[in-house]
Amino acid sequence: MPVLDQKILILCKTYPSPSGRYAELSCVAGMLESGEFIRLFPVPFRHIAEEHQFRKWQWIDAKVEKARSDHRPESYSIKVETIVPGATVPTKNEWAARRNLLSRLKLFSSFDDVRSHQAETKSSIALLKPSRILGLDIEPVSEPDWTKDEIAKLEQAQKQASLFDEDNQSVRRLRKLPFDFYYRYECALPSGILSFRHKLVDWEVGALFWTCRKNYGNNWEEKFRNKLEVSIPSSDLMFLMGNQHRFQDQWLLISLIYPPHAKQGLLL
Repeated sequence: MPVLDQKILILCKTYPSPSGRYAELSCVAGMLESGEFIRLFPVPFRHIAEEHQFRKWQWIDAKVEKARSDHRPESYSIKVETIVPGATVPTKNEWAARRNLLSRLKLFSSFDDVRSHQAETKSSIALLKPSRILGLDIEPVSEPDWTKDEIAKLEQAQKQASLFDEDNQSVRRLRKLPFDFYYRYECALPSGILSFRHKLVDWEVGALFWTCRKNYGNNWEEKFRNKLEVSIPSSDLMFLMGNQHRFQDQWLLISLIYPPHAKQGLLL
């Protein structure tokens, strides 16, 4: 496979999961300057050297090649040692710069349209604008602790020395989220209103849970729900969605994009 030099705007990092080969992995997604989506996997994000790490809404330059075992059109493997973080797109002027970049992406108004587009193009990443958030479902996971096999995978981090910052060889073990989170939402179409439910796997959602639990203890859920059911939906909320490699009919909410509502003349 040819190795390509790409400039990528990061739009998503999913909450890490254990991996037999890389200890733990995140799925990273973004867009090229041309307006095409790209998925970067695997990314052992917490274990790569600090100078190669990046944030959401940050441009990076890196060498990538088409994924060999993942035939979804957007999927590429990334050479993490080549990552050069660049400028972060600012939020000033009602997200004007970010909105300009998002305008290059196809925006869907219904998940049914996402599925139809997938059937036509094999696409596996999509940007969807729901008409209304109905609520957040919080469900305990069946296994609140890592299994022995998952712990073994996570501990392999210490064997991946080439991926670590030499001055920070000790990495705290990934915490398992004790809950799964699902958005219930509506899409309004001329033919009627359709309701859907999808799981949230955005790293920011997982981080929000741990912050709420740390700061509010047993009262974490009220603050967590307020952010996800009131604060974020009051913005101009969009979902970045991605399907699963093994089960490509199953889609996840991989990133929440929520600019303030645009003033006239700044509409996406």
